[in-house]
Amino acid sequence: MSSFKGIEIVSQGGTPRTPTLKSGEKYQTPQGFSAIKDGIKANSAAGGFVPGQKPRWLRAAMPTGTGYNSVRDVVHEHRLATVCEEAKCPNIGECWNAGTATLMLMGAVCTRTCRFCAVDTGNPRGWLDAEEPANSAHTVKLMKLKYVVLTSVNRDDLPDGGAAHFAACVREIKQINPDTAVEALTPDFQGVLVDVETVVDSGLEVFAQNVETVKRLTHPVRDPRASYEQTMTVLAHAKQHRPAVLTKSSLMLGLGETEAEIVQTMDDLRAANVDILTLGQYLRPTPNHLEIQRWVTPEEFAQYREWALARGFLECVSGPMVRSSYRAERALERNNAGLTG
Repeated sequence: MSSFKGIEIVSQGGTPRTPTLKSGEKYQTPQGFSAIKDGIKANSAAGGFVPGQKPRWLRAAMPTGTGYNSVRDVVHEHRLATVCEEAKCPNIGECWNAGTATLMLMGAVCTRTCRFCAVDTGNPRGWLDAEEPANSAHTVKLMKLKYVVLTSVNRDDLPDGGAAHFAACVREIKQINPDTAVEALTPDFQGVLVDVETVVDSGLEVFAQNVETVKRLTHPVRDPRASYEQTMTVLAHAKQHRPAVLTKSSLMLGLGETEAEIVQTMDDLRAANVDILTLGQYLRPTPNHLEIQRWVTPEEFAQYREWALARGFLECVSGPMVRSSYRAERALERNNAGLTG
């Protein structure tokens, strides 16, 4: 297992995917509740516009190789749900070959229907894997991780949004792997700040909540239960509650935002004392999801990173293929996580 270095974990207890299902179809999970494959019902998007052929800088390598196969085997053997697979991440080949996998806590079915996201959606009706905290910690130890990213689906069906379960996973990981740094990319817990505190108090090093897009585009990009202001409040409170914990957020570009709106979002995040920002190109996961409005060039991403650093972010990881957990363990190297410099 020595090949697994710097792996980013984010969850377990996932719902097995059924290859025969079409995107947008409803199915029954092994836990007995209904879900929609890829999160969005068929024909719910407004149209099919794509601004020309995908540019060369967005052509990711096919997911093959020894490292990829090794991570895939561990993920599947232990029945882990990965954001890499569930959200159709374009970096799966690069990350898995580098021994990096992002796993989701609390299953692979989300209670929200964000129109950019390909995670299955449904109502788990309170289902949780009671063994997940111990299994998460065991997996971190098995893979000898020094840095772990934990994320999860939204669980609005739970009274606390899953905060206690999320915190239990962090604590168990820390107890068994005290030298492992933990980053938590969490839901917004519907803005209930005591639930935010539950996670922030769990012993993690980085607390992340993604704003996803600029204020004007929050709806329809995000589920109606999410809001721009709610995310800003959650991030600000996390930092105020435990100033030593680094805070982080992510912004997708190419959804129709203006540069002025990008700058305003940066300013709002800094006003909430957010430390780290990631910027990446939105890629439409299926024809049922939101259309891409523009391809943002690598040169533009470099410029936006400079704007962010000038505003006081400790680092801004910025590039067409960047996602919120991309090279997370390298985010503070002050070199765009190795993409530049």
